[in-house]
Amino acid sequence: MKTDITDKEDIVIVINHFYNKILSNKTIGHFFTEVVKIQIDHHIPIMYDFWESVLLDGNTYKGNPMLKHIAIDKILPLEAHHFNVWIQEWNASVDLHYSGPIADQAKQKAKMMKDLILYKIAASKKDGFIQ
Repeated sequence: MKTDITDKEDIVIVINHFYNKILSNKTIGHFFTEVVKIQIDHHIPIMYDFWESVLLDGNTYKGNPMLKHIAIDKILPLEAHHFNVWIQEWNASVDLHYSGPIADQAKQKAKMMKDLILYKIAASKKDGFIQ
């Protein structure tokens, strides 16, 4: 029986599995490898901190994911279908390893982030946009 996400080590497991899948994904992998060309060794620990802050009330994440996604969209448009793949892979990574209220929350929060990022991207294209 699977346990729930309880600590940062659990988040590390999900993030590592997730990035192993999406970096080679035909629909969204190129955003990471070609568009932004992230330095994975630098990016992954930031994602650990981000998800720890979202799910476990950690306070190590410093950043603004909305501005980062708006900037990416200016290089190459981020569209709903990209985020749908992101959600599908995220949910699969969570479900593979964990089950419980925090695992469910991880999937719900990802969906909320998807919706908010898409909203902010659309809003950023309008006159008078203020982050």
